[in-house]
Amino acid sequence: MAVPAPGLISVFSSPQELGASLAQLVAQRAACCLAGARARFALGLSGGSLVSMLARELPAAVAPAGPVSLARWTLGFCDERLVPFDHAESTYGLYRTHLLSRLPIPESQVITINPELPVEEAAEDYAKKLRQAFQGDSIPVFDLLILGVGPDGHTCSLFPDHPLLQEREKIVAPISDSPKPPPQRVTLTLPVLNAARTVIFVATGEGKAAVLKRILEDQEENPVPAALVQPHTGKLCWFLDEAAARLLTVPFEKHSTL
Repeated sequence: MAVPAPGLISVFSSPQELGASLAQLVAQRAACCLAGARARFALGLSGGSLVSMLARELPAAVAPAGPVSLARWTLGFCDERLVPFDHAESTYGLYRTHLLSRLPIPESQVITINPELPVEEAAEDYAKKLRQAFQGDSIPVFDLLILGVGPDGHTCSLFPDHPLLQEREKIVAPISDSPKPPPQRVTLTLPVLNAARTVIFVATGEGKAAVLKRILEDQEENPVPAALVQPHTGKLCWFLDEAAARLLTVPFEKHSTL
């Protein structure tokens, strides 16, 4: 299977420099969208190490735009664990504690699951909320999705060889057998990921190096989930630190603030 163009690969000398550049990119993308005809900015976030990275850098990066700008943001989550918001595994809960307390996006424009529902109903409810927030879009079109990638190549809660990789109708899918705990989750599907205007994958650490080489360089008959994210008309970017990029031989842009 031929591998599509991997997108723009940016490599930073440390996770700290990556985080600062990521936050600036979010701020610039927001300003561009808010100045456009739609005058809003739709951002989708993933969990894991991205929470602390964005919490550390994003508030200062968007502060110059002021609260009037943030009032026109719409924030969603690329996947979510079906646990209470005060649970340590809740992606929204972590962002609420560490980022949203310092980023005054109106609560009505932060789209979350209802963790009290059964997983199938939680997925349907989240899809309904997304359709309400993205009225006029047959599939929700995020201005920016920030995704992570696991050592196994999973992204969001889309795991290797899982039937959800074939989902083409639903915009949000439930998963009850996640190989990574907790087992019950809700995830955006590939049609939504590939409809985005910009997708940025963020990966740091040596533990990601082997799978990144597979995604960005190898021609696999059965690509890992992250390799299936290829925006139809949008832009695909990779933000890596040196440890994660250490096995790559494809061209990339080296960034340093030093």
